[in-house]
Amino acid sequence: MNTLPNNYGGLDKDYSDYNNAKIVVLPIPFDETSTWGKGADKGPEAIIDAARNMELYDIETNSEVYTNGIFTAKPITSKKSEKMVSDSYQAVKKYLEDGKFVVTLGGEHSISNGPIQAHAEAYEKLSILHLDAHSDRRDEYEGTKYSHASIIARVEEMVDNVVSVGIRSLDASELPALKKNKIFFAEDIMDSDAWMAKVVKELSGQVYITIDLDVFDPSILPATGTPEPGGMYWYQVLKLLKMVADKKEIVGFDVVELAPNKTEKSSDFLASKLIYKILSYKFSKK
Repeated sequence: MNTLPNNYGGLDKDYSDYNNAKIVVLPIPFDETSTWGKGADKGPEAIIDAARNMELYDIETNSEVYTNGIFTAKPITSKKSEKMVSDSYQAVKKYLEDGKFVVTLGGEHSISNGPIQAHAEAYEKLSILHLDAHSDRRDEYEGTKYSHASIIARVEEMVDNVVSVGIRSLDASELPALKKNKIFFAEDIMDSDAWMAKVVKELSGQVYITIDLDVFDPSILPATGTPEPGGMYWYQVLKLLKMVADKKEIVGFDVVELAPNKTEKSSDFLASKLIYKILSYKFSKK
């Protein structure tokens, strides 16, 4: 049994105290509107557990980002969408006012609503980098505007500039909402990396990243509620994220839609490692 503290990275109090930490990890174990595979409410716990088994030195950046301090907040456990959005918005707003860099763990993709609202208020010219298999631009789905299938429709009511990457599934009703220069379909970006510079060019100086883990090909991340074939791969995603970190200011991010499988732990570890890589890119830049 792992005896390390039950927080992101398994950090002792010297590196997990709120007052000294530059980074806050906020779990939101919400899974009320998922429409196929359930279990995203178990995602944050699985990510935190996997993080306790990571090596905390990052080879690529030659850094140990945990030394900046990572505080793991108490989960937001609201069971209704409106309450979850309100509670998460208030929590993230406070963390930003305290000068923290916030990482939100889902839960289904609708959890991004509150954190993005808080960041949009804090950063006037915010842009969103959206990594996902799905467009998520239905105005509503199954009777709710807070569906995981509607999250980007809600985000685009708050932020003008949303760039979507890895998309390979959408409903015909979403087509009018798509902006040609702001969407990068998976089938168009698999043969080269030339598109990455175009993504970066479309983003403003300050970027919030929302990552639905089904952006990855299910061969490397099967534990998600709505897997789609033809996804992105580890080093391709990292290359894009590093380029964004080098050229822009990442101001916050979320990672959502892990639906852990008891017999397959690699998905949990990929999600945890992905978070640590983004933090390493962000803080080693300084």
